[in-house]
Amino acid sequence: MVSLKLQKRLAASVLDCGLRKVWLDPNEVNDISMANSRQNIRKLVKDGFVIRKPQKIHSRSRARAAQEAKSKGRHTGYGKRRGTREARLPTKILWMRRLRVLRRLLRKYRDAKKIDRHLYHEFYLQVKGNVFKNKRVLMEAIHRQKAEKQREKAIADQFEARRTKNKQARERKKERREDRLTTGAAVTDPVPAKKETAAKKQAAKKEQKEPSKK
Repeated sequence: MVSLKLQKRLAASVLDCGLRKVWLDPNEVNDISMANSRQNIRKLVKDGFVIRKPQKIHSRSRARAAQEAKSKGRHTGYGKRRGTREARLPTKILWMRRLRVLRRLLRKYRDAKKIDRHLYHEFYLQVKGNVFKNKRVLMEAIHRQKAEKQREKAIADQFEARRTKNKQARERKKERREDRLTTGAAVTDPVPAKKETAAKKQAAKKEQKEPSKK
C-alpha cells in the first residue's frame, strides 16, 4: 500500500482545511501518489480525484425541543436545580427591572405633560423607597393624586371667587353710603326742627295742666 501522507498534507494546504476533511479517491491511488507538488494536487482537485469532505451536520432539533419544553415549565423541578434561588435569579436583578419599568413610566408621563416636574419628583422618590410594587399601583396613585390636586384647585378657585364677590359687594355698599352722605349734606338737617316741635308740645302740655290746677 502506497503512503499518501505527503499528498494528504498538500491537499489540506491547497483546500484550506484539516487533514481529516481531505478525501482521496482509492481507485486513483497510483495517479495521486505521483503528485508531489501543490500544482499537481490542484489538477487532481480539478479532476475530482481529491475532494474536501462536506461539513458534518450537528442538528439542534433535540435542543430546540428541550428548550421549548422548559419554556412551558417542564424539567424545572427541585431535582433539576443546581444553584440557590438567589443565584438563579438574584433579587437585585428583579429590583433593577421593577425600578426601570416604574421610572420609564414616570418619564413617559412627564414628557406627555400628564404630570408636572414637582409630581414627577415626588413619585420618583417614592419609587426609590419601594412604595409601589408594580406599574398598576403606580398608575392608580398618579390618577388619585391628580384628582386630589384638581379637587383642591377647584375648592381654592371657589374660595377666591367668593372672596372677590364679597369684596366687590363691600365696595359697592361703601360707595352707596358715601353717595347718601354727599347728597344729604346739600339738604338742610331736619333734626333741629324735630327738637323745636318736641319743645312746643311739652310747653302746650304744661299750659293745659296749669289751668286745671287753678
